[in-house]
Amino acid sequence: MNTPDLIEALQALAADKGISIDTLFGALADAFESAYKRLPNSQEYAWVIIDPDSGDVRVMAQALDDDGIPMGEEFDVTPPPEVWGRVAAQTMKQVMNQRIREAEREMKYEEYAGREGDIVTGIIQQTDARYTLLDLGRVEALMPQAEQVPYERPEPGARVKAYIVEVRKTAKGPQIVTSRTHPGLIKRLFELEVPEIADGIVEIKACAREPGARTKIAVLSNDSNVDPVGACVGARGARVRMVVNELRGEKIDIVPFSDEPADFVMKALSPAKVKEVRIHEDTGTAEVIVPDYQLSLAIGKEGQNARLAARLTGWRVDIKSETQLAEEEAYANQDWAEGEWIVDAETGEQVWQPAEGGEAMSAEAYVQAAEEEAAEEAATDSAPAADADPKVEAEPEAEPEEAAVDTDTVATESGEGDQ
Repeated sequence: MNTPDLIEALQALAADKGISIDTLFGALADAFESAYKRLPNSQEYAWVIIDPDSGDVRVMAQALDDDGIPMGEEFDVTPPPEVWGRVAAQTMKQVMNQRIREAEREMKYEEYAGREGDIVTGIIQQTDARYTLLDLGRVEALMPQAEQVPYERPEPGARVKAYIVEVRKTAKGPQIVTSRTHPGLIKRLFELEVPEIADGIVEIKACAREPGARTKIAVLSNDSNVDPVGACVGARGARVRMVVNELRGEKIDIVPFSDEPADFVMKALSPAKVKEVRIHEDTGTAEVIVPDYQLSLAIGKEGQNARLAARLTGWRVDIKSETQLAEEEAYANQDWAEGEWIVDAETGEQVWQPAEGGEAMSAEAYVQAAEEEAAEEAATDSAPAADADPKVEAEPEAEPEEAAVDTDTVATESGEGDQ
């Protein structure tokens, strides 16, 4: 069967749907094959061949043996055009439409399958308590409630940027899951605004984010002549301001990255001024000492600054003021009785068992011994003060003598004057 206008029709359809001509040829072949199988006396094993140059359609068949395996030579079973009939044409139309829809869904999936981790711009179509739908042009993207910034209520029709988290393949086409809370959104937004990051001169080494509130990023420059923090901030803060505006006013702290853990933790706690950082690798803790007046700033509102610094650096941050550190060191230097409180099996009462051994003490005896020890220490401390008391009392006794001498002198001089 020769259809002269078939090639032109397929080319126009391919241009309209954005589908390759080879895909349409395959869909048309499936449609002809399904239509042929509906004809009476059709061969069980048959297939369709379409000449891409002339549009000639031929139906080929082959006999089957008892086991259902093709055997013998291939032969042409193409029916004449008048035999196809209306039912066959309707079948061809249905199969063709179905194959085209499948090809479109597959194309859309392939378009976005490799874009996980990319950023897209969409128009909000619908929003409710469960999810938000974004129109990306040819497809729609889904933004679940968990991926939306708290208290951010964009209006329908607004244009927003979102981060592609996952692309799922479903029977109805690709399902694109996007996010506005993912830390990757921060990195992609800075890539759009900072050419040095897009070119690889400046790298974002770490990112910690509390969506809608605050974000910390650590940046590193691969060029000694480029300041990583200044490149991200831009002239008068123009670059970072664009990112903040897209995030609806979310605060962003940009700190320089350092391979030295103590230095990195110190910079991550910016804007607080840190006096010292002690790294405990065995527990994975960074002990941070700050001046007393910087303690609240280092911790942040509801611990936000310390929390973000811990996520950014990967260390558990323990912040202490200088006063707290001094008290802890003084407390640690005190001598404490070593032992433990245990329960006496006979009486059922708690008794103190010294670590060096010996007889256990009851609670009353333990308290009495502690009071006696405290009294002895107090008596020992007061002994030097008692020796010093006579010396202190001896000094005021000299003052009356000097005063008496001065009085007599004054009296003598007064008497001589009278004479």
